[in-house]
Amino acid sequence: MILEEELLADFPADADVPAHAVADSVSASKRILVVLDDDPTGTQSVADLPVLTAWEPGDFRWAFGLDPRPAAVYVLTNTRSLDPDEAAERNRAVVTNALAAARESGLELAFTSRSDSTLRGHFPLETDTIAATLEAQNGLGADGVVIVPAFPDAGRVTIGGTHYTRSGSGGLTPVADTEFARDATFGYRSSSLAEYIEEKSGGRFPANSVIVLDLAILRAGTPAESAIAIADALEPAADRTPIAVDIVTENDFRRLALGLSEAERRGKKFIYRVGPPFVRGRIGQEVRAPLSSAEALGPDAPRRGGLVVVGSHVGQTTRQLDALLRRLPSARVIELDVERVLAGDESHIAETAERVAASLATGDVVVHTSRTLVTADSAAGSLAIARRVSAALVDVVRQTLAAVRPRFVVAKGGITSSDVAAHGLGIRHAMVRGPMLPGIVSLWEPMDGPALGIPYVVFAGNVGDDASLADVVEKLSYQKESIND
Repeated sequence: MILEEELLADFPADADVPAHAVADSVSASKRILVVLDDDPTGTQSVADLPVLTAWEPGDFRWAFGLDPRPAAVYVLTNTRSLDPDEAAERNRAVVTNALAAARESGLELAFTSRSDSTLRGHFPLETDTIAATLEAQNGLGADGVVIVPAFPDAGRVTIGGTHYTRSGSGGLTPVADTEFARDATFGYRSSSLAEYIEEKSGGRFPANSVIVLDLAILRAGTPAESAIAIADALEPAADRTPIAVDIVTENDFRRLALGLSEAERRGKKFIYRVGPPFVRGRIGQEVRAPLSSAEALGPDAPRRGGLVVVGSHVGQTTRQLDALLRRLPSARVIELDVERVLAGDESHIAETAERVAASLATGDVVVHTSRTLVTADSAAGSLAIARRVSAALVDVVRQTLAAVRPRFVVAKGGITSSDVAAHGLGIRHAMVRGPMLPGIVSLWEPMDGPALGIPYVVFAGNVGDDASLADVVEKLSYQKESIND
């Protein structure tokens, strides 16, 4: 076992950096951070920011025109569910349309590619595409690509340039030794971020070309002193130089934000490839406490069942599903048979939706895919299977919503959450209201479409402990409310 405290002994101690130190500089600027989120779980660390599931110029005009103007806007690209060509085209469209809307409003934009804290996703394809599109649109590319996958709230930290997951009792596991590195589509071999970058770039960026901002630099003296140290370390960055960053605490994110601002003041241009909490630190947002039941549901929540949709197949999700059913044994469980879906059995989808709608009248319903993971011989084939299964879940949700409005909807899994939001619930614009658990699991308020007024919870497949899904559903369920009464 690798002990976190032993690794940290080689670096300066953590020290407090107030959020307003970052926020003050952000509020003085007209720049908005546009976050291309490759699935909707990137919003789980922020609060009171807009999220778009469509990216026409008019969608950006809606977000940029909010009062107060948001420091960041999330765009749900769902590119982790797409093949590389489709992902690249979607990134190009988002950047092009965001820039068009910004020019109309006289705004400056910066771009963030938000992806998985366990290193899965289209990298460096997405940051390359953003940089190339910026060069084509305004002649300005990127000096560096700042890579910050850390997500301490979910147990992912980067120390000494190596990315880890916390395994309990202060232990750390190199991320390449976890189940996430064996992903059928986005697997990898390296836990060192510099070596991961070399691996994923096919050697285009050798490990020794990566700038590593370790904790010795981030924690170099006062926040002002560390900002200068960070900017000095970034001075050599040119032509999309990869920059790997150590992060263990929220203060590290804030020091990084101050350093990036100083480097940008000196003229550097960056694109970011990050995990969820980077945006919170970059814009100087305070850590939002978990929403209460009353905050999440509002005063007029109907006393009927909520809908929990589970598509993720990682072991963590299966354990959470088991714990949920033990905690709320009255919940109705309905399985969507993947084999029948892949065989093209449309009647199975319709029958499943009818059962879900009928069951919501009497209590909470959990609809999940069969737990045997079906994959293909290639990464592209496995991705295609995942998309077909997700489409079937979306059909179930859409048909259910046409018959009855659930008290709430919880979607478990990244691709599942995205597809349910955009296609199952018909959400185009939403506001992220905050987390349901400390630092993880976000609640959206739909601002339009058939789901207007239905709290929507986005729950990543790879976050939380075994009890987390049960904790969230219990907070929202009227059945548990009745028991507590």
